[in-house]
Amino acid sequence: MRGFFGIGVAGVSKSMNVGSLFRTAHAFGASFVFTVGANYTRKVGRGADTSNAPEQVPFYDFPDAESLILPEGTELVGVEIVDDAVELPSFRHPRQAAYILGAERMSLPPALLERCSYSVRIPTHFSINVGLAGALVMYDRLITLGRFARRPVSPRGVPEPLPEHVFGTPRFRTRAAPFRASPPDVTEKLGTKS
Repeated sequence: MRGFFGIGVAGVSKSMNVGSLFRTAHAFGASFVFTVGANYTRKVGRGADTSNAPEQVPFYDFPDAESLILPEGTELVGVEIVDDAVELPSFRHPRQAAYILGAERMSLPPALLERCSYSVRIPTHFSINVGLAGALVMYDRLITLGRFARRPVSPRGVPEPLPEHVFGTPRFRTRAAPFRASPPDVTEKLGTKS
């Protein structure tokens, strides 16, 4: 899968929930994890994070929305129940994304929502645990941007084999060695005399 992603939480006070999210993020291959204005204690979070994700992937702790810094080109995606949010099954994930989730009983702070390029919602009847919500978002990203065989039409069907990857021609050429589709002809190099 091309691109990268990070995932974080804002305003969460339950370190075990954050630990669970970070462990799942580590399992899904997150490039970084972060908190924004959260009361997160790593020692408590390790109770749910048996992989110790903050020591395996970069971890950032931002005190507030204004201090949040993301890698260049990264689009912030808010996972929130708001009117203009796109439902997750219809959302096209950016190649470079940082997902931000709020606490279960509170919404994302307005300052963070304003910074989001997109808002997505999980189509549930009510708010769910932040660790579970994050897992659903990361799984959706994986199945939509990853390379997997197509599902069979029926439950007893066999998945179609994944076609082999075909490499295209190089996109960049150097002046010293221009790209040639085939090896140069020896007579072209030496010239011919008649």
